Amino acid sequence: MHRRVNRTFGGFSLKFSLLEHPRDASSSGTDAGINSSDDLLIVLFHCAAGVLSSSTQVATIYPQDPALSIGSSLTATCSVNPDHGVHAGSLYWTLNGKRLPSSTYSILSPTVISVTLPRLSGSRQRSGDNLVCHNSGGHVLAGSCIYVGMPPEKPVNLTCWSRNTKDLTCRWAPGGQGETFIKTKYTLKYKLRWYGREKECEDYSAGEPYTCYIPRDLALFTPYEIWVEASNQLGTATSDVIYLDILDVVTTDPPTDVTVSRVGDLEDQLTVRWGTPPALKDFLFQAKYQIRYRLEESSDWKVVHDVGNQTSCRLAGLQPGTVYFVQVRCNPVGILGSRKAGIWSDWSHPTAASTPHSERLLTGSCDSKVGQQNSTLRRDLKQFFGWVRKHAYGCSGMSIKLYDQWRVWLQKSHKTRNQVLQGDKS
Repeated sequence: MHRRVNRTFGGFSLKFSLLEHPRDASSSGTDAGINSSDDLLIVLFHCAAGVLSSSTQVATIYPQDPALSIGSSLTATCSVNPDHGVHAGSLYWTLNGKRLPSSTYSILSPTVISVTLPRLSGSRQRSGDNLVCHNSGGHVLAGSCIYVGMPPEKPVNLTCWSRNTKDLTCRWAPGGQGETFIKTKYTLKYKLRWYGREKECEDYSAGEPYTCYIPRDLALFTPYEIWVEASNQLGTATSDVIYLDILDVVTTDPPTDVTVSRVGDLEDQLTVRWGTPPALKDFLFQAKYQIRYRLEESSDWKVVHDVGNQTSCRLAGLQPGTVYFVQVRCNPVGILGSRKAGIWSDWSHPTAASTPHSERLLTGSCDSKVGQQNSTLRRDLKQFFGWVRKHAYGCSGMSIKLYDQWRVWLQKSHKTRNQVLQGDKS
């Protein structure tokens, strides 16, 4: 049977789980400590500085809960209360549950034993390493937490964005290698520039590390000063201060009602349409959009960068009879007169559509002479309109109309020629 026990030894809080054998259940149990290895299932140490100490201390460890830099050495002492008649020579030390060799001990007096730990490595757990003093029977007499790590370096890459001008989210990265080996606290601070009162961001539960969320009470048209402070037991560091106006870092929700449809029987084109972000419908701004699309069996996206502020676009040069996935995103440029570009929204959910199958691939032609006569013209037209599409960034109304006319004419010519050939065969 498992039994949870909480004990306090001097300045050391110990929690452990005992496995009680049937022979022990009937005996008069005590909570004096861990009496033998037969009773012990798991021992979990939890360092807690400043816990209440007992008035009947068996022993004390000095220093208590020290913080040390990596590579440092530590000499700790365990002083036994002389009233208990325990000789220092009978004591031993453990670190994180592992017994330390007696060669690291020194008997300083009948009641004091020391241990020396050279060239310490970073703590194995952020809550500290557990240095414990035991008597010969294995009882825990006292304990201390050792925090071995590095002071934090200056946080870097601080960036912030506001969703629809309503809030502010900031993210940063720890400086240097990022690993300090001991618990390091990061605090995002901000204030209105020139006259504001310093405030601290309180919501760090955004689900991502090094991120803080300010949900409300933000001023518009006034710049903020924002920075991050990192601190642990070995030191503090402060990031560079960034200055921003909420209106300059606005992002929004992805475009809504994205639809993708065919363009008649044109086998290499699709039309994409979408709605403006509803959260910004009452704001004065000029949206900028981007489209990306990919083949169903591919993970590589192609991006149409310069769609402008229109809410539809024609994709050309696609493969016939192929399923495409399409997404759209929005950038609220110049919101409420801001002179800076906004921040791109997330991409909309993928919308799928397929291009028509090519009739030329299905019917074919047996008139090689006609094909030879038109091959040069088709090649020249393909090169010309490819150049037009490239320089029109995929969404120019005039170039697409010309291209549509040529494609319709070309398809009709193929249909007419195939009908004539089939009539001749009959």
